[in-house]
Amino acid sequence: MIHYTDRVVGPPICFRSLIHPKIPIMNIGIDCRLPTYQMGGISQYTIHLIQALGELAGEDHYKIFHSIKEGRTFLPNETYGFSRSNLLTPCHHRLERYALALELANHRLEVFHSPDFIPPSFGAARRIITVHDLTFLYFPELLTPQSRRYYSGQIEWAVKSADHIIADSEATRVDLIDLLGVYPQKVTTIHLAANPIFAQIYNDHDIQQTTKSYDVGKGFILAVGTLEPRKNIPVLLHAYKRLRNDFNISVPLVLVGMKGWLYESIFQLISDLELVEHVIHLGGVSDVQLAHLYRAAAVFAFPSRYEGFGLPALEAMHGGCPVVASNRGSLPEVVGEAGILLEPDDVDSWTQTLYLVLTQNELSDQLRKAGFDQARIFTWEKTAAATQDIYENREVG
Repeated sequence: MIHYTDRVVGPPICFRSLIHPKIPIMNIGIDCRLPTYQMGGISQYTIHLIQALGELAGEDHYKIFHSIKEGRTFLPNETYGFSRSNLLTPCHHRLERYALALELANHRLEVFHSPDFIPPSFGAARRIITVHDLTFLYFPELLTPQSRRYYSGQIEWAVKSADHIIADSEATRVDLIDLLGVYPQKVTTIHLAANPIFAQIYNDHDIQQTTKSYDVGKGFILAVGTLEPRKNIPVLLHAYKRLRNDFNISVPLVLVGMKGWLYESIFQLISDLELVEHVIHLGGVSDVQLAHLYRAAAVFAFPSRYEGFGLPALEAMHGGCPVVASNRGSLPEVVGEAGILLEPDDVDSWTQTLYLVLTQNELSDQLRKAGFDQARIFTWEKTAAATQDIYENREVG
């Protein structure tokens, strides 16, 4: 669990410079402004990465750049070599790349990491970006007008200007190479990890309290993600309708996620299929409550058409929830052989597979065990260590 602190601490004696005198201490900047504006997946990635970097032995100095509006401090606890700097430039401003560069000019950074993929025009000897997915290239018709204005031309400039690119998955790395013509040696795949909250052990009483408060019982079908077209919820709804009609499955379908864009058709379909009394939508669920729901669910269904990483699948595996997911994007990397992967639009396969997981205890237990083992592969320690290698490798890119 992350704890925020106002502590700012300086670097200790540089043991690395004594052992390896030819390797100078580096000043590394990380852009941590986004959590002030929205606490979504990229913000979570940024915060967890910073915390994990604080656990690694090293003598580099990290400047964590916050929005000047931010009252919290995202520095690692009791860790030397980290300090806070404030920036005036807001996220996602049309002149962000130039204004941010001017603010960074006096910080003398060897590396500046932009977790939200848009680097400054200058301001560091090497600029590293993380590209989480290319949804806006695959599904431009699904963007809001505001998002379309922001992304238009930005990604092309960003990948060309950055000195090196981190991709959340090999699928995203391949997309960068194939769709944007990025040189393969310029992109490194570094997988993410789940919020440690999802790997914790929870007692049955707390889990029951959550399920009772939401009136979902136990053994339900669970889907997690923002309600928007890319998540492909209609396929799941049609499969669920068949489960009820053809197989007498009576457990509810629980949709956890905020209402995104073009979500209205999802609720219209729920009404058209006469599932209003059986589909439960939950918004504003806390991470701990979601961890409880993963543990109470009988199966996690994730028919998404495209995921840059697919954290909900990893969270579900940590919670011992059998995973049935689409075989698109990064999901085969994340789920591996620990879940069942299906074509996203094959309603028959989704219906039959969910029925088997719901009714065959041996299959369900097998998926739970395999999921636990698969989830342990992805750790923030590995993510931070690989990222640190990119920071320190001046030959990369």
